[in-house]
Formats: sequence, C-alpha cells, structure tokens
Amino acid sequence: MALEHHRKIIQIVGYQNSGKTTLMEQLIKQATSEGLRVGTIKHHGHGGAPVENSSKDSSRHEQAGARVSAVEGEGTLRLSIHQHSWQLADILAIYANFSMDIILIEGYKREDYPKVVLLRTAQDYLLLQQMSNILCVIYWPSYPIDQNLRIPSFSINEETEYMEFLLNEMREKL
Repeated sequence: MALEHHRKIIQIVGYQNSGKTTLMEQLIKQATSEGLRVGTIKHHGHGGAPVENSSKDSSRHEQAGARVSAVEGEGTLRLSIHQHSWQLADILAIYANFSMDIILIEGYKREDYPKVVLLRTAQDYLLLQQMSNILCVIYWPSYPIDQNLRIPSFSINEETEYMEFLLNEMREKL
C-alpha cells in the first residue's frame, strides 16, 4: 500500500526566499509539541549536490524536532546514499522504514502531494497556474492577492489562522 495511505504528506512550495523553511520549522515544532512524529525532505533547488555540513535548511528541520531529515539535489540524497538520480517516490520508500506520522516536503513543485504555496511577488502568480493539489496559499504583503481566489488563502501575518488550518490538515488522516 502507498506510503501516503499510512502517513500524512504535505508539500511546502514557493520560490527562493518565500519563507518555506521558516514555515517548515513552525509546522515541525507545533506537530512535535502535540506528540506527532515528523520527517522532512528538502529539495536542494540551488543547483549541484548538497555537500556535507552545508544544508542549513535541513539542519533547521532537525533542530525544530524532525525525527528524520534529508536533503536531495542533483542525484545526491544527503544520507550518504548515491545513485544516478533520485525521484521523490524513491526517497519516500526509504522513509517507509521509519516510524513517522507526518512527512513534510520542502520543494518538489511538480509532485502531486497536497501543497501549501507561498507567494511573495506578483511574478509568483505563475506558481498557482503550474501547481496541482493546492491545499492553501500563504501570501506576503507584497503579493497582490486575488480576492476571488477559490483556494483557502492566508496572509503571512495571519500565523494563528494558517497554523490552525495546516495542523488540522496534518491531523486529519491520523
């Protein structure tokens, strides 16, 4: 049976400096404070393979309380496992061996798991057109939000509201 039938999987997507890692930290801390076991996967989208001790974002995931944390880029999964390339499904199969309730994924925009989309500038609108399976949108004051958007949307300043929404999503299938 597929991994997502046993664990909740949520993706956090957005362009660089949109707040993905900060949101991941918030979700990890809150979920672990409620006793949930969290694993994280980060896509190293800056080009090249992640080098040892250089992925400050995945370290932030660990420090926030993630039980298992990995970063993948250009075929290297920072668990010191190497192969020609890595698909998200391959990494999730490895994670199936660990006892977790939730897997939070930072990046992998083209995958089809439920997504939180972070929008910072007007140019980020393209993300909404390119993404599938959007749970909600979190937007910065610099983003001109469309009031007719039919997806739940929250200002980055409405932390209490979006955290409650996302934590309810995370608990839903547990």
